Amino acid sequence: MRDSENDENLSGQEDSEEQKEAEEFEEMPVDEKERCTAEIKAANEKYLRLYAEFENYKKRVQKDKEELVKYANEKIMQELLPVIDNLESALEHSKDDATGGIVQGVENTLKELRRILEKCGLVPIEAIGRDFDPSIHHALSVEEREDVEENKVTEVFRKGYMFRDKVIRAPLVGVSKKPAEVKEGKNIKIIEEES
Repeated sequence: MRDSENDENLSGQEDSEEQKEAEEFEEMPVDEKERCTAEIKAANEKYLRLYAEFENYKKRVQKDKEELVKYANEKIMQELLPVIDNLESALEHSKDDATGGIVQGVENTLKELRRILEKCGLVPIEAIGRDFDPSIHHALSVEEREDVEENKVTEVFRKGYMFRDKVIRAPLVGVSKKPAEVKEGKNIKIIEEES
């Protein structure tokens, strides 16, 4: 019983304090009312700006957290790329050699490693025959070729990889270029006209 009476007394006291404040506000001169109203508006706007900034901060932190989780394994993926390169190189050099058991073991190891890494989000970048894109590819050479369209990847010197949607190693490629046409006949005519 006493608790409910205390609660009623407290709420009654709060109501009476609010009424006193309202009465004091009504009794204030007009200039002071306008000043108080302006201060309240300014405080409210400051609160709203602060609240909006805090909400933006929370969203930014959440996005950063998601990025961190998404790319947590990026470093280990980069560290494993030379292992893949070495296994592929071993297979490339063993094509001429007839040591079937070792070759088969290396092929199986490489296949399993690729499967695991693809499951984790690492995929090779397909480059041969694609348009050259400097945001994905790293050009090592430019080759004049008539049989291929200009600005196409014609050779891959080192494979590139993407981890999720991010390039973690750009492929080293050769790019096609149309051959420059030799215009000797026109040069001769120009020389003759000048003399």
